[in-house]
Amino acid sequence: MDLKEMAAEAVTEIAAAIDLALPGQINAMSEPIQRSRRIALYGVGREGLMIKTLAMRLFHLGLDAHLVGDMTTPPLATGDLLIVSAGPGHFSTCRALIEVSRAAGAETLCVTAEPQGRTAQEADHLIHLPAQTMARDSGNKVSVLPMGSLYEGVMFLFFEILILDLQKQLGLSAQAMRANHTNLE
Repeated sequence: MDLKEMAAEAVTEIAAAIDLALPGQINAMSEPIQRSRRIALYGVGREGLMIKTLAMRLFHLGLDAHLVGDMTTPPLATGDLLIVSAGPGHFSTCRALIEVSRAAGAETLCVTAEPQGRTAQEADHLIHLPAQTMARDSGNKVSVLPMGSLYEGVMFLFFEILILDLQKQLGLSAQAMRANHTNLE
């Protein structure tokens, strides 16, 4: 398979997963975000990078979004939301954060490719993005992309579509979002 064929296959795989997730999973994620006072987000590894992109875009929408672990992340309480990514269905750090958030009265949401996983099952809201992660990167049918890259690519595109949907629902212009972009670059 040459480079163009690999790229075409990767795009096809991402499109197929997005097609399965839309619109139901967008709606399922949009609702708890919109009613939240404050949002904290967490992910590990490359999933964590995709979660950071979501946090940035939520901030651009004018929402009170923070990354778990940042020194300025406020405590969560009733009316708040914790969003975690556990692509393979379980990460002990995500599970611990869900427990702490729930004890504080916050709602929890888990984005995952494995909805039957322990962490995924403990969240109040479950967003299923059907894509290969490292949990299933071997066997008969595997992605052209390595390890968990398919899931991470699907996360990025899904989150951007979510932001477009939220932007529309919140009645925000592109200029309003741009006004929240940092000027310290």
